[in-house]
Amino acid sequence: MHINSQLGKLYLIPTTLGDTAPLEVMPGMVQRIVYDLDEFIVENEKTARRFIKQLCRDKSQPSLILHPLNKHIDNSEIPAYLDSCLSGRSVGLMSEAGVPGIADPGAEVVRLAHEKGIQVVPLVGPSSILMAMMSSGMNGQNFAFNGYLPIDQKEKRQELKRLENISRDHGQSQLFIETPYRNNKLIEELCNTLNPATRLCIACDITLASEFIVTKPISIWKTKQPDIHKRPALFIIQA
Repeated sequence: MHINSQLGKLYLIPTTLGDTAPLEVMPGMVQRIVYDLDEFIVENEKTARRFIKQLCRDKSQPSLILHPLNKHIDNSEIPAYLDSCLSGRSVGLMSEAGVPGIADPGAEVVRLAHEKGIQVVPLVGPSSILMAMMSSGMNGQNFAFNGYLPIDQKEKRQELKRLENISRDHGQSQLFIETPYRNNKLIEELCNTLNPATRLCIACDITLASEFIVTKPISIWKTKQPDIHKRPALFIIQA
C-alpha cells in the first residue's frame, strides 16, 4: 500500500535509557515533535507522562491521550490506536526506554501503520543495542541481537555455545540481554561456558553517569568480574 499524504503520521519517539536529561542525549527535533502531539501509544502511562513533562515542561498534561501497549492489552485493541492517523492527526509511539520497535512491543503498531498506508517517521535517539555495538570494538558489519537467553541453566549453556559457534563460523557478533537481577549470574555462566579466547563486551548503564562499557577476552574476565546487579546491561560476544 502506498503512503497516503492525507493521513496523519506515526512518529517513533525515542526516550532516555535512564535518569538522564532528555536533551542531553537526543536532538531538539524530538522535543518539537512531542510538543505538537497530543496522542501517544506508550508502554507505561506514568513513565510516559514523566518523560513528556521533562521534555516539554509547559505542555498540558490533562489534554494528553495515552493508549497502553503492554502484555495486558489484547492485540485486537491495537488497530484502533491508529484511528487518529486515519483521520489526519499524527500520533507518537513511545518506548519505555530507548527506541520504539527494537526489542520493544511497538513493532506491531509500526507493522499496522505500514499496512494502512500511514507514514512512519523514526526520530533520532539513544538505542542501547546500537550504542553497545558501536563501542564494543567487535564486528559492526555483521551482528545479531538475540534478546533474552533461556532461564534454564542447561539450556542457557547450550544457547551460549550455539551463539559462540555462529560467531566463530560466520564472524558475527552476538548480542543478548538478561533480567538485571540475573546479570552477575550470567557473567559467571559466560566465564564458565565460553572459550577463554572469546571476547566479551559488557555494556552497562549506557548514557548514564555510571556508564560501564568494557571488552575483554573471557580469560581476563575470569580473573575479575564486575558487579552489575540490577543495572541494565547488554552483552556481546565474538569468537
